[in-house]
Amino acid sequence: MKLKLIFLTIMLAVTQLTLAQVRFEAKVSKKKLGVNERLRVDFEMNKDGDNFTPPSFSGFTVVGGPNQSISNSWVNGKRSYAKTFSYFLEPTARGSFTIRQATIEIDGDTYKTLPVRIQVTGAVDKPKDGNDTDFVASENLHLVAEVSKANPYLNEAITVVYKLYVSPRISVSNWRELDSPTYSDFWSQAIDMKQLKIENGQYKGEPYRFVVLRKTVLYPQKTGKLNIEPLTLTVSVDVPTKRRDIFGGRLYSTVNKTVAAGNRTINVKPLPTQGKPDDFSGAVGSFDFKVTTSKTELDATESLDAKVLVSGNGNLKLFDLPKLSVPNGLEQYEPEHNERVRTNLTGMGGNISDNYTLVPQYKGKYPLPSISFSYFDLKTETYKRITSDEIVINVKTGPDGGDVVSTEKSTGTGKKLVTQTGNQFRFLKLKANLQPIKKEHFFKSTVYWISLTAPLLAIPLFLFFGKKREERLSDVSGNRVRKADKLARKYLSEAKKNLGNQKEFYIAMERALHNYLKAKLHIQTSEMSKDRIQRLLKEREVEDSIAIEFIALLESCEFARYTPSSTSAMQQDYDKASRVIAAIDKQL
Repeated sequence: MKLKLIFLTIMLAVTQLTLAQVRFEAKVSKKKLGVNERLRVDFEMNKDGDNFTPPSFSGFTVVGGPNQSISNSWVNGKRSYAKTFSYFLEPTARGSFTIRQATIEIDGDTYKTLPVRIQVTGAVDKPKDGNDTDFVASENLHLVAEVSKANPYLNEAITVVYKLYVSPRISVSNWRELDSPTYSDFWSQAIDMKQLKIENGQYKGEPYRFVVLRKTVLYPQKTGKLNIEPLTLTVSVDVPTKRRDIFGGRLYSTVNKTVAAGNRTINVKPLPTQGKPDDFSGAVGSFDFKVTTSKTELDATESLDAKVLVSGNGNLKLFDLPKLSVPNGLEQYEPEHNERVRTNLTGMGGNISDNYTLVPQYKGKYPLPSISFSYFDLKTETYKRITSDEIVINVKTGPDGGDVVSTEKSTGTGKKLVTQTGNQFRFLKLKANLQPIKKEHFFKSTVYWISLTAPLLAIPLFLFFGKKREERLSDVSGNRVRKADKLARKYLSEAKKNLGNQKEFYIAMERALHNYLKAKLHIQTSEMSKDRIQRLLKEREVEDSIAIEFIALLESCEFARYTPSSTSAMQQDYDKASRVIAAIDKQL
């Protein structure tokens, strides 16, 4: 009995597998159309059959068909077969209609298509022909911008993912960017796309293939309604036609279509004012904060490192770290700022730090007062504060500078002062024990022979450099380029000196970019429109992305004069300018 049951199960499984290999389905050019438009219906099967019976097409008039087409091909040793019956229909009235089941017999079995519901609306202004290649390409190709969050807080990370959806009815052979968004009101970071991967998905409930073209992380820098500009592509679309080649294969017509992702509006919420700390510097996310030193015991005039570190996830590059306070008697140098930040679809993650070098001058105990860091936590939507521990530096040996006062004095800054004694200079020696210098004769000494021969050896060098100088002075065009390059470096240097002074920084940055263009493109400041710059860079075969980034830098310089900007944002613009100029130099 059990053997019969097992045999019956195997037979049923084989039968189902055989039946599953046969595909017979109805495909329509659209599911919603105007009463003055036409509809195309394809009944497609992957195995030849007999006695095909179409439905009655109630609510429609057949204006074309049936057109029969057969495709038979071999790819990598595998046979691919398709047979299609096509009909062109014209609706007779408004309403909701159903294209009922068609039937066919294949290998003695009867197969039926699924019913398809069609919605017929009022007449449209410009009727579309369901067999028109341009219309078919438009209806089956879509570029979509998916935004992770439509109402973020100020400085909260959002992501924009651009997907190109392609229907199985068409194929795409090539595409290129026609216009890229600039994200003028956002700090932006593009995610590196190593390779494009085709995936299966759905668009408005229908099966589509799609490819992710670009991923960008945005941090809004203003509140209110901000616009995300559309990404625009020009795409070469291969649309199947009714024509066949001599082998029965379907012929395709190539149509160039321009598709855009459409404008997206983001409503950015301001950070709450309730509970906002006075020392809040704009940090938004989830962070940890600590202050550490490389050592706590040392001798006078030795150095130690103190690190102020913020780690976690959030807008790490867009706020300033709290400053370290040190007592009198510790010499403090300008901190070195370090960033170890990675950016992915969740936003920035990693850590930033300021490294201070401290050098004690006297013996004693020196407390580094605790400092605090405040940030806005997106999970709880509240402000949080983290305070570091006090660190005591013990200087064991060195000049006596007195001990630290054990109680805080009212200084207004919260520092603990170091008291000084009156004998801190006692280590100065009063007797130098100087020794006389031994006399040497100049004649026939080493210095004598060098002084004698040096002028003779210098004559060829003078001739060589004189010739080079004449060549350089005669090179008028090269001198103009070198002068502009020198000015660009000068203004970039001025921009670096003015980090923290927003107005002067962006004026110097803009001058540097303009002088660089004078050197490389041989144009004057009066001719520097953005369109002309972009066109000239394109003629010099500079990549579009680099040219767009250069234009974005110019716009950022104009925009930043009138909006507040942090030192970190200025540093980012300076680094971006250096990188873009180097990239253009390399490509030119």
